[in-house]
Amino acid sequence: MSIRAVKRLIQATPTIEGAGVRLHRGFGFGDTEEFDPFLLFDDFRNDRPADYLKGFPWHPHRGIETITYVLSGTVEHGDSLGNRGALGAGDIQWMTAGSGIIHQEMPKGDAQGRMHGFQLWANLPASLKMTAPRYQDVSARDIPSIADDDGTAVRVVCGEFWGKRGPVDGIAADPSYLDVSVPPNTRKTLPVEVTRHAFAYVFAGSGSFRNASGPRPVLTDNTGSTDDNAVYNDARDRSLIVFDRGDEVTVQAGDQGIRFLLVSGKPLQEPVAWYGPIVMNTEAQLRQAFDEFRNGTFIKQGR
Repeated sequence: MSIRAVKRLIQATPTIEGAGVRLHRGFGFGDTEEFDPFLLFDDFRNDRPADYLKGFPWHPHRGIETITYVLSGTVEHGDSLGNRGALGAGDIQWMTAGSGIIHQEMPKGDAQGRMHGFQLWANLPASLKMTAPRYQDVSARDIPSIADDDGTAVRVVCGEFWGKRGPVDGIAADPSYLDVSVPPNTRKTLPVEVTRHAFAYVFAGSGSFRNASGPRPVLTDNTGSTDDNAVYNDARDRSLIVFDRGDEVTVQAGDQGIRFLLVSGKPLQEPVAWYGPIVMNTEAQLRQAFDEFRNGTFIKQGR
């Protein structure tokens, strides 16, 4: 077994998206090779309704999948195919945009005004860019949870882990999406298939992700600047950890424990042409998508 070296630690940066939603971005809209098949990761945690209620009004997607995981509050959604619904605390929506969809996502806080969730974008291979759109809405009660003897708990959203398989299936990149909680002062090693790209995102507590032997990882703020005085393996709230190759990840939880997402997927290794909410393989395909959006021929399915 080989521990995955920590390649980089990134502190998510404040960003405004949609109609004025304040969120924190772990990665996105840059070089896609390091995270392939994933494109973007946002943490839309907020306790001030004014910072999220304007939401994400009608906008198009093509060529990608969006994965929304809600921890607090609700997200109401609707689309051009007539689908409507709401995601509550603990729910997941895995939307395959495929050939094209126009939708909106409107966050609502809980009784205390809190809204907390994540959105991850996964790329589709060229062979599935124009596949029919589909949704996989998964209720919190249908996501399996596993508890180990030391108190470590894992919710398996997608993929297989410790003998349990998550309810989301049929995803091109065959991803693994885990919500991991490790008790205070506990050291835990978790398997990650060696051919995958992998990252972790801390959203509660703190801890240290053990590095393999070799060069120290670089801590950045995701704009490219380096902090040479940083403590290189320590991760706190809103830290994103990018792993190198290996087949396991080891974390030492701090005094308050640690909770993080552990996400991995098989790289597509295909060219990416990306602008805003549309991701294709060539600039010509990208131009065609926006031309179709302007002239009303963007939606290919369900008309």
